[in-house]
Amino acid sequence: MKPTFKYYLLICIVFSLMNMNDVVGENPDTMNSPQATNTAIQVWTKDEVDVKATVEKFLLAAGNYDYNTIAGMTRDYANIGIASLRNGKWGTETMPISAFMESLKTGKKQPYFEPVSHYSIHVSDGHLAIVKADAILYRFGIPMYRNLDNFTLLKENENWKFINLSYSSTLISESEKKFDINAFAKGYAQAWCSQKPEYVALFYTEDGSLNINNGTSALGRAAITQSAKAFMDAFPEDMVVAFDSLVKTPNGTEFHWTLTGTNTGPNGTGKKVKISGFELWQLDENGLIKESKGTFDSEEYNKQIKYGAEE
Repeated sequence: MKPTFKYYLLICIVFSLMNMNDVVGENPDTMNSPQATNTAIQVWTKDEVDVKATVEKFLLAAGNYDYNTIAGMTRDYANIGIASLRNGKWGTETMPISAFMESLKTGKKQPYFEPVSHYSIHVSDGHLAIVKADAILYRFGIPMYRNLDNFTLLKENENWKFINLSYSSTLISESEKKFDINAFAKGYAQAWCSQKPEYVALFYTEDGSLNINNGTSALGRAAITQSAKAFMDAFPEDMVVAFDSLVKTPNGTEFHWTLTGTNTGPNGTGKKVKISGFELWQLDENGLIKESKGTFDSEEYNKQIKYGAEE
């Protein structure tokens, strides 16, 4: 993985999966989650911060089914263990992580967002880390599973790599499956980081529309996929769309974002870009985007494509 990609992926993790004041401490999440959070503050060591960033990078890659990134983060012969409660019965299974990833490649995939509400991290001699992470798995803003994740990592050439990934998973009750617009927005931002434009389109209704700077609207998921692909093609190595904020207005909900990346796509200039904007959303009764009107400074964007963003 190129150094610039690591840098921008870390930015995506920071802004898409946690709040800025959660860099140290117990990482309380401000979203309305079915899972209670512990807001006690503690000072973390550098190793603990690095391990936490590694876990969040993994969860980001897993939610986007980014097999190459996952493979690069795991040691040879790493394994996974799963305990799941379904229909009142517990089932368990274990397998090599490579076999698990191969099993995921079959069937139709839907991206998911898995924020952690509480971490417990223990580092031994600076080279062995054991992590417990309480998380909720969301799909399109709806909480689906309560996951208790357990990870074991070894430091290899100053990089933390997974040797074991295990988790228990229980279904969220129907009464708790309430749409969370903050989780939806963070999952949407994560999808823009995926280099899979079809994942962006899944956040829209079948007949949804995306308009950018009052141009021709992309109507339907196929057209929206192509609109998202145009940006991903322009920044194929390190594009990040970070979630900045949500603003409720009389005209709808504004999703504010910042795009960063290096223009290395076809006919690219190799210049770095950092541009902010927002989408004005109209959501349907199921919480999907029916209409989005995107706005950003196209003149500044084109200037940065040519000359690069100011440091």
